Amino acid sequence: MKISLPTHPLRTARDLDPLLEAIGDARIVLLGEASHGTSEYYTWRAALSKRLIQEKGFQFIAVEGDWPDCFEVNAAIKQEEATYGTAAKLLSTFNRWPTWMWGNWEIAALVDWLHQHNKQLPHEQRVGFYGLDVYSLWESLQEILHYVEKQGDGAVQAAHRAFQCFEPYGDDPQEYAHAVAFVSDDCEDEVTDMLRALRKQVASQQTNGLLDREQKFNAEQNALVAVNAERYYRAMIKGGSASWNVRDQHMMETLTRLLDLHGPDSKAIIWEHNTHIGDARYTDMRREDMVNVGQLTREAYGRNKVFAVGFGSYQGSVVAGRKWGAAPETMTAPEATRGSWENLLHEQLQGENALLFSHELRDNDALRQPIGHRAIGVVYRPEFERFGNYVPSVIPERYDAFLFLDQTQALHPLPTHQDEHTPPDLYPWNY
Repeated sequence: MKISLPTHPLRTARDLDPLLEAIGDARIVLLGEASHGTSEYYTWRAALSKRLIQEKGFQFIAVEGDWPDCFEVNAAIKQEEATYGTAAKLLSTFNRWPTWMWGNWEIAALVDWLHQHNKQLPHEQRVGFYGLDVYSLWESLQEILHYVEKQGDGAVQAAHRAFQCFEPYGDDPQEYAHAVAFVSDDCEDEVTDMLRALRKQVASQQTNGLLDREQKFNAEQNALVAVNAERYYRAMIKGGSASWNVRDQHMMETLTRLLDLHGPDSKAIIWEHNTHIGDARYTDMRREDMVNVGQLTREAYGRNKVFAVGFGSYQGSVVAGRKWGAAPETMTAPEATRGSWENLLHEQLQGENALLFSHELRDNDALRQPIGHRAIGVVYRPEFERFGNYVPSVIPERYDAFLFLDQTQALHPLPTHQDEHTPPDLYPWNY
């Protein structure tokens, strides 16, 4: 396919100037990635995030990670001193597969920068780091128990009932899901009652400043995670698009709560896979009745207040597992298949990186039709890539801008000791 496209050079962080201008007054900036294991996706997102924080006053980064682990990072980067030791030590909290997603040297560098940046600001203005995902059922239940037992009356009994309901399944959400998927004996009522009781308890307490509000928010968010994780695991066993939608709707609900927590003028930076931040209505996900964060944010806040940036590359290396729960490997990401979006850009740019804007692409008739767009998950088999790693996408509508990085390298994981418990397999949507 021979198509001439308008592009902008992308060599240094200063080349992001036109992107900052295009973002304008957007309240939510969604930053994607075509894999969970590519170094350049993390470093370019970090470079853009720093500029959004410094030049446009964005208050927090929210990522495709678990709430309890990310909140530990959030609390640490707002401290006066780095009592957590090193960023690498702090990130060992991400010890559940896939550990490399947030336990890597690229994120460690960002954590160090956030801490240094925050030290210059009053506590109320310090930049946050939060997790949007829904997998931390047991961890969130344990966090709730610690909170309510410290607070005393109120939600203690409801929290204990919820915890006891899940106890027979150990720490294995998949065992719970298999046990209750097709029967009425589940823990839905217990986690819902716990959330209701916790909200009532929090509402009755006096709040002093953002830090206090954030601690109460943390307790309530863990209860919300438990409610939606219970729904997610039951839906996952039944198959179809329901579990995907539960997950992305939870991430959207969490984002909305975070924006409300930080006030009516708050601004958010989101780091997630392209499959979450690129509007699902302009991919084949629509046929499966799947929604995602990109679609939901546009619908909720208006397209002029949301700016989605997709990422992609032509070839290189990537960190992933060959099956669910497998040890991470550095694998070759082969040349993108002929006729794909990445192949088209490679042929035009002859190995150069580039920044593209959707408003400059929409007049191109060829791009009004879906084109294959590479997507690599935490599970990857390069030899079978062309059979299932390309999402048909109307690129100029799915994103507002696109960062193309022709040659990329694998992420640099930290030597994290992996917890024995692995989240259930999300196949076929391991993004």
